[in-house]
Amino acid sequence: MSLSIKAVAASTALLLAASGAALAEDTIDEFRIGVLGGENATDRLRSNECLRVHVEDLLGVETKLFAPADYNGVIEGLIGGNLDLAWLGASGYAKAYLEDPEAVEPVLVKINTDGSYGYHSIGFARADSGITALEEMQGKVFAFGDPNSTSGYLIPSIEIPQAGYSMDPGDYFGDVVFAGGHEQTIVGVYNGDYDAGVSWADGLGEWEDGFNSGAFRKAVDAGLVDMTELVEIWRSNVIPEGPIVLRKGLPADVKAKVTEMIDNLVHTDAECAYGFMAGEIKDIDPITHDAYVSVIEARKAKMGN
Repeated sequence: MSLSIKAVAASTALLLAASGAALAEDTIDEFRIGVLGGENATDRLRSNECLRVHVEDLLGVETKLFAPADYNGVIEGLIGGNLDLAWLGASGYAKAYLEDPEAVEPVLVKINTDGSYGYHSIGFARADSGITALEEMQGKVFAFGDPNSTSGYLIPSIEIPQAGYSMDPGDYFGDVVFAGGHEQTIVGVYNGDYDAGVSWADGLGEWEDGFNSGAFRKAVDAGLVDMTELVEIWRSNVIPEGPIVLRKGLPADVKAKVTEMIDNLVHTDAECAYGFMAGEIKDIDPITHDAYVSVIEARKAKMGN
């Protein structure tokens, strides 16, 4: 009889513990948004402030923005459960998934003005440099954004060697360096600190405007560069646009509410969507993990090199 009572007591304790855990998972007292590098921290926070306000009003809890110095700060924040939402590049999502498949889930993606959800890594140089193609970059300094950037490193590091140009510093290019982010790369090339660099854009619209959306558009909007003084020297194949991700451990109703709000953002607050999504877009639509399997495999292969 005593064994039976002990068993019941143990079962009751487990049930209480489980219900307590479930209760904890059903409530949050704050919401934390991570913002990738690419602009200086002040501009990044300004571009995402409207989103912070929308989430705070929606959930009724304090909502904070975090702008770590590099991509890895956001990725590790998500993996460690210290951030709840971020707009990642495809390679950043691949890194998070490969480190912990249960950390985050992709929920939404930016839709370009033509209905596509791809973009390009764009190689560029100063128009007065005489550089118009990679074949004129021998011995020159080539700048990339961040090791965890899809367009700022992963895709160029695969496609440029496939075109016959080694990415090993001093092999073909005089040096291969990391500028620290997209804005730093664009401004660095514009100011003559690097001979060429790569950044990202949807590839739509006018070069003079910095395309319709992307890092060049942000730089033009901020008054940092005059695109007529830059020239495109290389373009990648289409890259799947990175996902807006949510921490998997968030309560289901929180995930549903935040996803729905951002899904409708273009229609409810177009100005906010413009700042958050780096320019002119058509919409923000649902996306799943399956869209990023090829990038995950590319990242895994790169890690094996």
